[in-house]
This record gives sequence, structure tokens and C-alpha cells, in this order.
Amino acid sequence: MQRFKDKFALVTGGTNGMGYAVAQQFIDEGGRAIITGRSLETVEKAINQLGEKAFGIVSDAGDMKDLLNLQANVRKYTNTIDLLFANAGYGKFMPIENVSESDFDELFNMLVKGPFFTVQQILPLMKNGSSVIFNTSVATEISMPNFSIYSAAKSAVQSFIKTFATELTERGIRVNGVSPGHIKTNIFNNTGLNREQIEDAIQNIIPTIPFKRQGEPSEIASAVLFLASEEASYIHGAEIKVDAGISVVG
Repeated sequence: MQRFKDKFALVTGGTNGMGYAVAQQFIDEGGRAIITGRSLETVEKAINQLGEKAFGIVSDAGDMKDLLNLQANVRKYTNTIDLLFANAGYGKFMPIENVSESDFDELFNMLVKGPFFTVQQILPLMKNGSSVIFNTSVATEISMPNFSIYSAAKSAVQSFIKTFATELTERGIRVNGVSPGHIKTNIFNNTGLNREQIEDAIQNIIPTIPFKRQGEPSEIASAVLFLASEEASYIHGAEIKVDAGISVVG
């Protein structure tokens, strides 16, 4: 399929995981993708793997300076963005009594301010028929210990779906979201856990998933690209759960 022939996507946090998978599939279907990442090394590695239709920007979604420079950096490659996937982020999980103000601010800067100001800065490049897609989380639907700040931040992003949809309707920009369940990504890498602890955490999670497996990043990408395509032209202000049913199946 060539659903995105000659179109441009901006994928924040596109150097690995779900963001990388979205960029890869968008390119495979005829488009070009700009990805962002926090380090030059990871950005360069990703665009080399993605090929000549990929472009990279070193940008931290938790840094207002980078966010306010994002539009100018995107304009180096294109003046039009057809798909904005606001995806950048990571998790830090800890008991309520261990959360510091800096922990709180770190997650809210990355997960709430990041997508808000990313969309704000890129809107001038988006025309009728383009699409904004937010990455939320199953954590907004089910309660998990140590997830209080992460869940609250993702709940704020979830609220952006309906408010942004309301504001952007007249401009013909569709706004939707995907709510991933437990996906094979590096979400635990910034938690301070070592590799063995991360693997233990994953093995404890898998039995709670209805399909008894983690999802693949490509499964999230398929949902994102569906929402960005003409096939979803009548879908607006919606959030698609891609979580193996964990949020609804007991």
C-alpha cells in the first residue's frame, strides 16, 4: 500500500520502539518521516536504518527551548506535516512516598508539556486533512502501584484528545489517540532498574495480560497509521486501545 505517498510525518521519540515503528511503516507506505530523539547518536543510528526518506532532529520533548525551536528545525525539511505523532516519553515508577518534586516535574515536563507545545509549534505546518495522534497509555484505565505520576501525566494527554479535537475541527485537522498496553519498548530504561530487574518486572506483568504476551511496536504503528489514513476519515476525538484487552478483560 502507498497510503502516504508524498506525505510527511513528524514522530517525536522516533529513534526506537513505537515511534520508530510508526516512522518505518509510514516510509514503507510511500511517505517521508522526521524523527526526534534526545541524542545525536540515537537519531543518526535510526535515520541510517530508516533510509533516505528519514530525517532526524535532536530535540528533548521535556526542554522548552528545544520545543520552541522545533518548528524551525522541521522547516529545514518540509513546510507541511500530514501526520504528527506526539509520542516522546518514558516512565519512572515509584511509591508515593518516594516521589520528589524533581521526579514529578520531570515526567510532567516530558509527558504533558512536551506533547502540548509540540502540537502548538507544528500546527502552522498542518493543513486540512492532516492528523494529530497522541500516545496515551493503559495506565489511564487501570490502577497500578508506583504509577501515580505517570498515570496522571498520561491522563492529561488523554484529555488533550477531546479539547484539541474541538479546537481544530474547523481547520479540518483530525485529532485522535492510541492507548498502548504493555509493549516491547525501552520504557523501563530510565527507572534506575538494572537489566535483571527490568526482566523480572516484565515477567511479572506478562501473566496479567489477556494474550499472555507483550505487544509489538508494529502493532501500535498499524493503529496509528490507520488513524492517520483516509480509512479513518470519520474518526475524530477518539482513543483506540491497543492493549490486548487488559483494560476491559478481567
